Amino acid sequence: MNHLLDLILRHAAKAARIVGPPTLLTLRRWALAAVAVNIGITVTGAAVRVSGSGLGCPTWPRCTPESFTPVAHADISPLNMAIEFGNRMLTFLVLAVGVACLVAALRLSSRRPDLVRLAWLQPIGVAFQGLWGGLVVRSALNPVTVSVHFLVSIGMTAAAYALYARARQSENKGENKGENRGESRAVTGRPVHRHVRTLAVALVAAVFALLVVGVVVTGTGPHSGDEMASRFGFDIETVARIHADVAYVVVGLTFALAFALHITDAPGYARRAAWTLLAVEAAQGVVGYVQYFLGVPAALVNLHVLGAALVWLCALRVLFATGPHGPRDVPETITGERDPVRV
Repeated sequence: MNHLLDLILRHAAKAARIVGPPTLLTLRRWALAAVAVNIGITVTGAAVRVSGSGLGCPTWPRCTPESFTPVAHADISPLNMAIEFGNRMLTFLVLAVGVACLVAALRLSSRRPDLVRLAWLQPIGVAFQGLWGGLVVRSALNPVTVSVHFLVSIGMTAAAYALYARARQSENKGENKGENRGESRAVTGRPVHRHVRTLAVALVAAVFALLVVGVVVTGTGPHSGDEMASRFGFDIETVARIHADVAYVVVGLTFALAFALHITDAPGYARRAAWTLLAVEAAQGVVGYVQYFLGVPAALVNLHVLGAALVWLCALRVLFATGPHGPRDVPETITGERDPVRV
């Protein structure tokens, strides 16, 4: 692991030439890119599973016992092999973006230790996921290992969004002003009531619980990734009902939060974040019920995984929007233009 991190740092110096100037705006852009690639590989990982390609490359780190790249194999479909190998290759894109986040954080003139720590989580997370992916293959897609693989990706998404939000909070506090003449400066305003903030924290905890129950449902259902893969021994209807019950709790908490933000006259940004989350949850609920009654077709399962990632992202947005340093209104740049990076 130490050798890998040293290698990352050496290449980070070379990457500095293409990352851009050392500004908070640069860091925020790379953090959003990290959010996107982490969600992307989460969805492609689900595509590997629902297409039955989980063991398309039956060994690790090689694709086959003879080669790191796909080669004809009598027992494996070329399509399954291509899908699994393609997903493995996306890991390098996630790593490249993670290294860019780290370089951008390290090159800030007013270096923030918290931003550097959050940025380090991206390349470290990719390294862990790569090693854990080997365990997933060697365990023949044991549902516990597959579930952890998904949840770590969710954690990396959270770390990337936290990096974005913390960089934005630095702007709210007026840090790094002298370097970024065109960089955004959020308008401060009234804070969210502390009890409402507590409700937002409870909501995010409930969303995470929903994701955990969701991976149990997935590990119990028919899409194992390969015929050889084992499954959880739960009754699928029981765990699906529990998943639906937790989803109702999440929707209820979201509505309660949106209502609380409204009656306390919270900043518009926080209110919009809550209502956006509620809308995404509604769409995700529709997909969930349709896939259940249609017998969980592969395409809808993949769409549901995308929806889960978006619900998580929107919940994180609510959490940081209701925080003590969250943006309060539509930010403007020092030159009077609207912020080009807005999530």
